[in-house]
Amino acid sequence: MITCFDIGGTTIKAATATGPGALTTIGRVPTPRDDFAGFVQAIAGLIEAGGAPANSAVSISVTGVVDPETGITTVANIPCIDGRNLASDLGERLGRAVLVANDADCFALAEAFAGAGRGHRVVFGAILGTGVGGGIVADGRLFRGAGGLSGEWGHGTAVATKVSVPPYEVPHFACGCGQLGCVDTIGGARGIEKLHRQMHGTDLPSTAIIAGWETGDAAASQTVDLHVELVSVPLALAVNIIGPDIIPVGGGLGNAHALIARLDAAVRGRILRQIGRPLVVPAQLTVDAGLIGAASLAFSEHAA
Repeated sequence: MITCFDIGGTTIKAATATGPGALTTIGRVPTPRDDFAGFVQAIAGLIEAGGAPANSAVSISVTGVVDPETGITTVANIPCIDGRNLASDLGERLGRAVLVANDADCFALAEAFAGAGRGHRVVFGAILGTGVGGGIVADGRLFRGAGGLSGEWGHGTAVATKVSVPPYEVPHFACGCGQLGCVDTIGGARGIEKLHRQMHGTDLPSTAIIAGWETGDAAASQTVDLHVELVSVPLALAVNIIGPDIIPVGGGLGNAHALIARLDAAVRGRILRQIGRPLVVPAQLTVDAGLIGAASLAFSEHAA
């Protein structure tokens, strides 16, 4: 048995696990953002409440970047763990082995072990949420690239400026990472809203844009046409580089199954590999993916 955690900027969720998909929920508490002693106490209290054995491991999904060489976590919205070797510091205080991975990596692990990626050798978990992210699982193990940044197809100047659908030219938007033209600026829910505003001068939530497209609204359809073209090109490049068997899509846009089917057709039409089945598919785990991913991390790395 292990204790697994999904740690965000506002809430810590916890469960015990006897396997990647065999979880028993413990509960949740507010995240102590500025007090590391309070953070440790919150984790310890949840472990005690779950009743895991004294020598059992802890596995954590966290909203941030974990450098696999140094163990340093970069978690801007939880200052008390930002810049720490969280696995080492927390493990020392708890007297337990601790594993830590970022939430996109844990999403990919969850889908690989218990979701749409089951039975596939290489799984590329793509997130189209507020922004764009991803993680890679190969042969049942998380691929941890240099700096902990593997799978980050959302960044780098990759978005086209000339396209085959009106308005035929689009600007490169500034990204929070400091670059221009990142997929993150147009690929997620906020991105499709930005495209719609740029094209039509109207502010609509992504859900309304998708609903309008599905019912034949001309403006929404133009926005979706542009979004699919802009996103499918860099995603197809990622497919050619990584060679995934399946790409489960999570985040808010992952719930728009018709959009994901449209994106899948566009990606498969642009890649080198000829494949006659869906490649880009909706994620299957929309609840507790972070906890399932944390459990999968522990059991795949033999720390349980």
